[in-house]
This record gives sequence, C-alpha cells and structure tokens, in this order.
Amino acid sequence: MVILYQIKVNTIVKQEVKMKKIIFAATFTALIFTGCTQETQNKIGRSLQNWTGTNGVLDIYAGNKLVKRFIGIDKISTAYGTNDNKPRPYRYGYGYMDTNLNYKIDKNEKKVYFEFSDYSTSYVFYENPY
Repeated sequence: MVILYQIKVNTIVKQEVKMKKIIFAATFTALIFTGCTQETQNKIGRSLQNWTGTNGVLDIYAGNKLVKRFIGIDKISTAYGTNDNKPRPYRYGYGYMDTNLNYKIDKNEKKVYFEFSDYSTSYVFYENPY
C-alpha cells in the first residue's frame, strides 16, 4: 500500500514539474513577444513561416478580375538594395504558374520566377486550401 502511494506521489510530482515547465515556456515566449516592436514580431513570424514552409498561393488581379495565379510558393521575399540594404518596393518568389486556375500543379505548368510591385499590383497571398 505504501509503495502504491509513493508511485502515485511521484507521478503527480512529475506531472507538476512538466506543467511548470510548460507554463514557464509560455510565459517566457509571451514576454519576449510583448517586448518586441510590431516589426520585430513580423520578422520573427516570417522567419518561422519561412522555416516551416507554406503551400502558398498568389493571386494577381486586374481590377476585380483574377488574371494570374501562382501556386506551390514557399515564400515571397522583399527585395533589398545591394549597396544601401534598404527595402525596395517590389516582392519576388518562385512558384508554379497555375494557367487553368485549378490549384493543382499540372504536367504543363512549370516553376517560374515572378516579381510584383507593392504599390501598383493588386494581389492576395494565402495558403493553398486544397
């Protein structure tokens, strides 16, 4: 009976220690994020997203009409100047041009490089729902 009681106590103590570690990690993460500026939080989020990868879709619009779709995009990057290292007003990436707009990479669809302007291009970037 005493041994059974001791096993239960050890199990409860281990669970409490594990829970304290989880709470500590969550609190630490929350403090780190609240201490960062919005831009820093965005950079951290983008780096995590780039590390984990996405199955992104980029839709390009002319007015309210969809004119191009790129699928299978891992990330979209902001261009930076070579000498001044300042952000440029366009983004770029690699993806498959979805010519028939079916969200699937077909045999005739090739991976291409693309660029688009931050200012003049109407676009939506999202995770592939299919």
